[in-house]
Amino acid sequence: VERLEGQGGTVIVVSLGDAFLGCFSLVDQLRPDAASTVAKLRKSGIRVVMLTGDNQRVAEAVARQVGVDDFVAGMLPQNKAEAITKYRDSGAIVGMVGDGINDAPALALADVSFAIGAGSAIAVDTADVVLMRSELASVPAAISLSHATIRKIRQNLFFAFVYNVCGLPLAAFGMLNPIIAGAAMAMSSVSVVSNSLLLNRWKP
Repeated sequence: VERLEGQGGTVIVVSLGDAFLGCFSLVDQLRPDAASTVAKLRKSGIRVVMLTGDNQRVAEAVARQVGVDDFVAGMLPQNKAEAITKYRDSGAIVGMVGDGINDAPALALADVSFAIGAGSAIAVDTADVVLMRSELASVPAAISLSHATIRKIRQNLFFAFVYNVCGLPLAAFGMLNPIIAGAAMAMSSVSVVSNSLLLNRWKP
C-alpha cells in the first residue's frame, strides 16, 4: 500500500469477510502540461502551492512529478477556503485554479480565480476567469495577457494626459484655436484606440 501510494495512487483494499483478497491503485492522470505550467509560473516569480484532498503520500508523489515545492494534503473544501484566507491575510495576492465542486469555496475567496473550462458548473460560475481550453498552460497565458492589457491602459492614460496637459493651459490663455483643439481631441481618441488595437499582436 505504501509503495502504491508513493507512486501517486489511491489504494483500494478488497476483502471477503476477514479474508484479504488484494488491493489495487487508482491514479489520476496528470495533465500533460502540468509540469511545464508550474515551471512557467515559478519562472515569472509566482509561488505555486498545491491544495489537495489526497493523502500525504499521494500528494508528495504528485508534487514531485509536477515540480511543486509547497503542498498541503488531506484538505476538505472548507480547509482550502481557510488556506486561501490565510494567504490573503498574510498580504499575498492569491490566485486559485480549480475545476471541481470542492474548489468552489476557495475560488470564491481568491483575489483572482481560474476555472478549467471542462470543470464543474459551480466552479465555472464561481471563478473570475474561465479558461475556454481545458489546458493549464492557459493560466500563465491569461496572466501574461492581463499584464499586457494593464500596460496598454497606462500608455493610453499617458496619451490622454499629454493632450490635455498641453492643451488646457493654451486654451485658458486664449492661445488655442477651437478647430485645433477639436482636432487634438480627435487625435487623442485615435491614439488611444490605435494603441489598444496593438493588443491584437499579443502572443501567449
